[in-house]
Amino acid sequence: MTKANSAFTDLLSTQISNEFAASQQYIAIAVWADSQDLPQLAARFYQHSLGERNHAMMMVQYMLDRGLKAEIKEIPAPRGEFDGPVDALKLALEQEKEVTEQIEALFQAARAESDPLGEQFMLWFLREQVEEVANMDTLVTIAERAGDVWFRIEEHLARESDSSTNTGTPPAVAGGAV
Repeated sequence: MTKANSAFTDLLSTQISNEFAASQQYIAIAVWADSQDLPQLAARFYQHSLGERNHAMMMVQYMLDRGLKAEIKEIPAPRGEFDGPVDALKLALEQEKEVTEQIEALFQAARAESDPLGEQFMLWFLREQVEEVANMDTLVTIAERAGDVWFRIEEHLARESDSSTNTGTPPAVAGGAV
């Protein structure tokens, strides 16, 4: 059973802020890409930003549903300048790897506290992170292969969809998904 003062609850509260920070970082990458006339890359990151926002709101809804205090904490300013697409995409990949570690820690905390509902809640996010890391890793590879011909990244993104393979039912989103 999740308690208000458990390690899982504390980590989940922090993760809400981490997800909002990821959302803001993806907006910053999207704005940078837009300023570089990379509309496909910008669109991909605007969309990813909404996904991260929705992840935060799923966590908020879970806390509300469990009768826990959902606190929205301050987040750091995102990085907005990049040396090129590879630089921006490597930052996004490292961010996804970090989020994966955070989600794994949440799952482990729920397990250590004998909280099967917390474990079950985190399983969807674990599946999602496998996909997110793989997708970012692919984008980094594409950008590295493109070198100074950034339009090749645009061509790849125009051809390839960003469809999710996480077929599990996502958690409810507080206020509704956007």
